[in-house]
Amino acid sequence: MIYVISGADVDQYPALFEQVYRLRHQVFVEEMGWEDLRSPDGKERDQFDDHHAVHHLCVRDNLVVGYQRMLPTTRPHLLSEIFPQLCVGTSPRGPGIYELTRYCVSPAHREGRRGVGSVGSELIAGLVEWGLQAGVHKAIIEFEPMWVLRAMQLQFLARPLGLQTKIGDQNIVATELTFNEHTLETIRAFRGHEEPVVRCLGAQEAFVAFETEHALAS
Repeated sequence: MIYVISGADVDQYPALFEQVYRLRHQVFVEEMGWEDLRSPDGKERDQFDDHHAVHHLCVRDNLVVGYQRMLPTTRPHLLSEIFPQLCVGTSPRGPGIYELTRYCVSPAHREGRRGVGSVGSELIAGLVEWGLQAGVHKAIIEFEPMWVLRAMQLQFLARPLGLQTKIGDQNIVATELTFNEHTLETIRAFRGHEEPVVRCLGAQEAFVAFETEHALAS
């Protein structure tokens, strides 16, 4: 299940986001070598973790095992403020375009080469499912060039926005992904699961079982 939580509601789920920020630090700092993000508390957060962000959490057995963050391109975001060198010309912006950032999967839930497995594909399904519900039809993402072809195989229309650039230990290319209902059907067929994966959590809907269990354990 992918839990979608608005940045305005993050404070309602402290135990979940404790795991989110630690997972992000583990993946982007410890594994990928993004030293500018290193934090003494082992939690990775930045200026874009504000009320306008939309967080996608893949949760299994009360554990956050996968994560991605959606940022509106009508406001400052990573490509516009941090990585403008990745885009040749003006980057795409608009209410129907969001930037996908901080995509990561827990090491214990990676399967196959490059960690492509059930959690990763569930996050991708969550992106498209959420987007179609929210009126979002395009995503900007900075990822390794090999993912451009994989995105096209899942019926995203992939358009590189610039040349690959080394960031940390990775070569990165900014890419615009356009998707529709056919994309979602293709992803579901690839996963072998037709059921929806997205559940939106608001400020008034506490994730009671998880929060209670971890509060007692702390």
